[in-house]
Amino acid sequence: MTRVASLFLPSWSTDRLRRKGGDAAPPLEAPLILIGREGSRRVVVSADAAARAAGLRPGMAVAKAQVLVRDLLIQDADPVADFEALERLALWVLQRFAPIVAVDGDDGIVIDTTGADHLHGGEEAMLDALVGRLAMSGIAARAAVADSWGAAHAFARYLAQPAFVAAPGHGPATVSPLPLEALRLPAATTHDLRVLGFEWIGDLLLQPRAPLTLRFGPELGLRLDQAIGAAAEPIDPVRPADLIEVRRSFAEPIGAAETIARYISKLVVALCERLEEIDLGARRLDLHLRRVDNQRQAIRVGMAVPVRDAKRLTRLLCDRIETIDPGFGIEVLTLVASIAEPLVRKQTVSALIEEAIPDVSDLIDTLANRVGERAIYRAAPLSSDVPERAVARIPAMAPDTGATWPGHWPRPARLLPRPEPIETVALLPDHPPVTFTWRGIRRRVRRADGPERVFGEWWKRDAELVAVRDYFRLEDEAGERYWVYRAGDGEDAATGSHRWFMHGVFG
Repeated sequence: MTRVASLFLPSWSTDRLRRKGGDAAPPLEAPLILIGREGSRRVVVSADAAARAAGLRPGMAVAKAQVLVRDLLIQDADPVADFEALERLALWVLQRFAPIVAVDGDDGIVIDTTGADHLHGGEEAMLDALVGRLAMSGIAARAAVADSWGAAHAFARYLAQPAFVAAPGHGPATVSPLPLEALRLPAATTHDLRVLGFEWIGDLLLQPRAPLTLRFGPELGLRLDQAIGAAAEPIDPVRPADLIEVRRSFAEPIGAAETIARYISKLVVALCERLEEIDLGARRLDLHLRRVDNQRQAIRVGMAVPVRDAKRLTRLLCDRIETIDPGFGIEVLTLVASIAEPLVRKQTVSALIEEAIPDVSDLIDTLANRVGERAIYRAAPLSSDVPERAVARIPAMAPDTGATWPGHWPRPARLLPRPEPIETVALLPDHPPVTFTWRGIRRRVRRADGPERVFGEWWKRDAELVAVRDYFRLEDEAGERYWVYRAGDGEDAATGSHRWFMHGVFG
């Protein structure tokens, strides 16, 4: 089943201006609008969040906006620059999230997520990552995933807060409660429909199509069908100018899995030859398929390191053939290296005393393309005395930074995802527990060591200015060892609650 994501950027034009920085950037706290002309009238083209909160909307007369909001910043709109910037953002999404991406109007991007969402941990995780990365760059965004472009477009603008994932096969029922503006109809058509008493998409779905088509033309019926997924709406993807790709067209459409695999192998060999000419390796491959019904599909595989091994790349792509729906046949196959980087060469082990370093990148690629890139990682030390902040997840093949964990105090082999409260019997302020109860089981302490005092990181939060933890290593009568701590120094209530927590288990 095809799944489509829509990314809505409600303040794209104003956000673009603010991201420029420098003296030319508008102040962050002042409401900002961009204006253009409709005939002889000056109207609002775009408004930032502060201006929208004050009641300003696109299409409003500039004179009225100036009356409603004092100290309003006004700048001329630049639709050409806005569209070019939106195309650059679409190319960024193409490289990092999905192989089929296109610009959707002047404030959105449409993404065919079929065959790519698994690399990001699923549709919800993919939307969270996409919206989160844009937010960190100062871009307000909302996103939705649905079965069709029309439905995803509507959900992103009227349901996403900031993300919404419609269940596969959701049908018309999910679209029915949305307003008429969600159908991407001309403003005049929407106005005329409201004059006739229609307010929601569901009101139109209950009406016979013939009178509506006679009154408003075929576009209304087409938009309704696109919203409920009854009409196909192919996506014409953006393509960077320096794209490395190879293509194969077929006089007779192909559909068998064995045939597709054979031509994938030929395309990979041709692509590797192209990459060798420019001394690059592929980090991400996209296989685009155009069917005889003009529908596009794509599958994406990623690599942990740049790769130019034809057999390895062919195997990774062929593992995804089962996700392809050839329909009545595929007439064009296009293989694209959407991300290519310089290939790192390694010295071959030649001496008898040298030991070969095992290369696990092939295994990592296989696992990551099955369960998602975010599910494969390794732990790396960070500079922090707070135990849960002293470790970070980094890509499995990320270079070693040389940082190590401090060795003056032992640390447990298993650190709990979050500390769990325990009940203890202990003498304050410095004595370890005599007994403790964890997960309903009471344990008597046989040996103990501590305390190790850990201070809060006052530069991160004011609440940690005086906060401390006292950690103890405990061994029960069965020989099992635990890592527990008391929140506070055992005397001053300002340093912590003096409650006890289980934080880890030693091997």
